[in-house]
Amino acid sequence: MKLINQIAFASALTLASIIGMAAGDAHEIKFGTLVIHHPWSRQAPGSADVAAGFMIITNNGKQDDRLVKATAEISTGAQIHDMKMVGDVMKMSELPDGIVIPAGATVKLVPKSLHIMFTGVKDAIAEGEEFSGTLTFEKAGTVTVDYEVAAPGGDMSGMD
Repeated sequence: MKLINQIAFASALTLASIIGMAAGDAHEIKFGTLVIHHPWSRQAPGSADVAAGFMIITNNGKQDDRLVKATAEISTGAQIHDMKMVGDVMKMSELPDGIVIPAGATVKLVPKSLHIMFTGVKDAIAEGEEFSGTLTFEKAGTVTVDYEVAAPGGDMSGMD
């Protein structure tokens, strides 16, 4: 009986690890030659009507592509932005031509750098929630993604 219990326990652990691996990979979207790793956002402070979207995009193709547009169900608009230090001041600017995703390279959209700015956020988003949106690429087309929401000030940029 003890052996049967040990086998059952080992089988349960194996099954749990397989399910866990599948869940961990579920937030990776393969889209043509592009791989979008873990789209996420963070809970906006107070009554802010903006939020930001982050992710890692890998281009496994032989041609550059370009992220040219984004949408989110939580907002009335979205812009592709960059943030850079100008002197002693952090400046944010829209990138009307989008973000180039070079062939064979990875581009990180992370806090205080490249990101998607969601404007006109309709309802507050909270840690643990998810929301959908789209990303449009010049060559690959449009794909739907789900953003996981982190705590205010939270950071999931290390997740890929």
